[in-house]
Amino acid sequence: MAQPLVKKDDDRDDEADYSPFLGIEKGAVLQEARVFNDPQLDPRRCSQVITKLLYLLNQGETFTKVEATEVFFSVTKLFQSRDIGLRRMVYVMIKELSPSADEVIIVTSSLMKDMTSKTDMYRANAIRVLCRITDGTLLTQIERYLKQAIVDKNPVVASAALVSGIHLLQTNPEIVKRWSNEVQEAVQSRAALVQFHALALLHQIRQNDRLAVNKLVTSLTRGSVRSPLAQCLLIRYTSQVIRESANNTQTGDRPFYDFLEGCLRHKAEMVIFEAARAITELNGVTSRELTPAITVLQLFLSSSKPVLRFAAVRTLNKVAMTHPMAVTNCNIDMESLISDQNRSIATLAITTLLKTGNESSVDRLMKQITNFMSDIADEFKIVVVEAIRSLCLKFPLKHRSLMNFLSNILREEGGFEYKKAIVDSIVILIRDIPEAKESGLLHLCEFIEDCEFTYLSTQILHFLGIEGPKTSDPSKYIRYIYNRVHLENATVRAGAVSTLAKFGAMVDALKPRIFVLLRRCLFDNDDEVRDRATLYLNTLGGDGAVVETGEDVKEFLFGSLDIPLVNLENSLKNYELSEESFDIDSVPKEVKTQPLAEKKAPGKKPTGLSAPPTGPPSTVDAYERLLSSIPEFANFGKLFKSSAPVELTEAETEYAVNVVKHIFDGHVVFQFNCTNTIPEQLLENVTVIVDASEAEEFAEVATKPLRSLPYDSPGQTFVAFEKPEGVPAVGKFSNMLRFIVKEVDPSTGEAEEDGVEDEYQLEDLEVVAADYMLKVGVSNFRNAWESMGADCERVDEYGLGPRDSLAEAVNAVINLLGMQPCEGTEVVPSNSRSHTCLLSGVYIGNVKVLVRLQFGIDGPKDVAMKLAVRSEDEAVSDAIHEIVASG
Repeated sequence: MAQPLVKKDDDRDDEADYSPFLGIEKGAVLQEARVFNDPQLDPRRCSQVITKLLYLLNQGETFTKVEATEVFFSVTKLFQSRDIGLRRMVYVMIKELSPSADEVIIVTSSLMKDMTSKTDMYRANAIRVLCRITDGTLLTQIERYLKQAIVDKNPVVASAALVSGIHLLQTNPEIVKRWSNEVQEAVQSRAALVQFHALALLHQIRQNDRLAVNKLVTSLTRGSVRSPLAQCLLIRYTSQVIRESANNTQTGDRPFYDFLEGCLRHKAEMVIFEAARAITELNGVTSRELTPAITVLQLFLSSSKPVLRFAAVRTLNKVAMTHPMAVTNCNIDMESLISDQNRSIATLAITTLLKTGNESSVDRLMKQITNFMSDIADEFKIVVVEAIRSLCLKFPLKHRSLMNFLSNILREEGGFEYKKAIVDSIVILIRDIPEAKESGLLHLCEFIEDCEFTYLSTQILHFLGIEGPKTSDPSKYIRYIYNRVHLENATVRAGAVSTLAKFGAMVDALKPRIFVLLRRCLFDNDDEVRDRATLYLNTLGGDGAVVETGEDVKEFLFGSLDIPLVNLENSLKNYELSEESFDIDSVPKEVKTQPLAEKKAPGKKPTGLSAPPTGPPSTVDAYERLLSSIPEFANFGKLFKSSAPVELTEAETEYAVNVVKHIFDGHVVFQFNCTNTIPEQLLENVTVIVDASEAEEFAEVATKPLRSLPYDSPGQTFVAFEKPEGVPAVGKFSNMLRFIVKEVDPSTGEAEEDGVEDEYQLEDLEVVAADYMLKVGVSNFRNAWESMGADCERVDEYGLGPRDSLAEAVNAVINLLGMQPCEGTEVVPSNSRSHTCLLSGVYIGNVKVLVRLQFGIDGPKDVAMKLAVRSEDEAVSDAIHEIVASG
């Protein structure tokens, strides 16, 4: 019986067995390439060898200069063959080899001959190859032919010239811009691809001229574009013009919107979808403007083409984030997509329904999702879990059914990221919905009984220690926690011991029981578990010792660690055993980010102290040691903060200068890090003249010049200013580098005795409010906020004006205050219309500050913000509000 014909690609396990290139070696292929030199060329054999060479190149195989040159010259001999297929392979090979300038000359004449050939295929390919390998000099010689090719009657030739123009615009823009008339003529072509490529090139030529782009869009929206591909491009350019237009209002005349709406009635589906998507992404789009776009997307939901269904449901999913009511009419159609064979479509349909559904439809959706979850991958499950979390926060009365659903899927098979998403969702629901606390904590307790992930177990235990004691019956959680001491690895056991101690500290009735359990832990075979049990028994008084006060115990167990863990780790590594014990107050509290100067290419900027070391503690220690060694600054007191280096010169200039701002309680010291980049010069008596006329609260008190600055040897000069003590004074400083320059003899390396005084203008420098704030994180913001108390809380609302996005507003306020974002709240979800950001820091004077920012979009682009500040000093809370009000 004849066997059924099976495509080799279907058997992926044996795919390598069918590869015609399996086991080929570069040396053998180069030997085969000698066939190019045969007097009687075999086109088929030559094509096979070129194919192997191309395969090697695309697999990352490198040819030496000699090998590449030999192959190139051999390939050029194949131009004598008239075989069309072989000629096409020759074109591809020349492009991939990218010959050098002296080699290009060899093949240029053949390519130029093909460019004027009567065979259109030769002309098109020769244009592409020539434009790929040519330089500006040769380009001017063939420019006339390229202009003619752009308006050629053959669409293949015209498209080749236009695509080449798009590539050449990156390297030879001035030449390509001279082709505007020909390109504009090609835009009117009846060939779809030619019109598409011509429009793309014409827009790139004019993209830096907003008025020219506006005129282009205005002229083309009158109906001269026939190609569906070009029409899609035009829709995108129109959307760009609408976004950039300063006069774009929702109530005025919007001719471009009329064009977009008109495209919804186009014959081509790609144009209809592109127009619908463009309308949904307009800034400040109204429900009336959305309606026609939503209608056509709804029709696409029932299309027989999977790509249209996917495109429509993905767009509606994005719209549902900002205009959920506008999408509700599509809910019935989307419910039918839950059973779609394409799991991506089904997932998007589910998550969109969860965003747009009402309270009465929750139970029906949950039944459909239950059957659906087992058929999709973890990455899609995470999307569904996040959507369910948002739905529960939207309808808190439905928390019981939604929490049960999360609990059920938590016990099913799944990877770490999936389980973490579920646990994070349950934790958020417990924190935000008080009625869900007890059931949610029990669900987490049941999960850790079988949890295979150590990280999740320890996080759940930590959360139980915070929330469990606050419930009506804390004792019911003790069994679950103590079981971890017997059944888990050492890391989880240690976490369980800490959680038990927290219950003992918070619930007096449970303390005797906790003592018994902690004493049992003293016999554990792990040092960490035994040490924790001993520590907590001593702290709580379970071993008969004198106990600390209740507030001290709670601060020890629940207080946030004000020191970044990376700083503590580095300080412990640098600690040397001595008679003095480790002082935790010596650990820097600021969260240091990598300075921009460190990310630049090596050798461009100074190193050493001029660019701080990578580790935060060593940076601060090095600066403190340096400043305390200078007599003029020795009595300034303890250094509060040192900024990241701020560049005062452009890259690749004669002298490289950056500045570090050192903040003291009553002084500011500017450390100017200088590098001389001229080998033939020696600079002496280097100082920076700082003009503080725009910084009225600052008075210069000391200067330390740099005696000598040889070539490529970094040095520092300092200028110190006095300011009102404890006051966050701000101001702008202009700077002039002044020095004596001496010529250096290159042969001997010795400098001349006489020098010339010279000056070099530097960029201005500002001291801003953020310079008086240390970035200090807290491990648990909510606990830190509650423990700070409301006595020194100040709350006010501000309008931030028009912003491109909510993320821009959030980043602007973070940068203004110079504080540390907590719990990842600096990241704003895409298309979000509201956001809460949590910040912490230490203000000058070592005053702890916590900030809660609530942002919302008010109107088309305006952003409103509610600012709540808590600190240890009400004057500091007021100062934070003054910074925002004046910023």
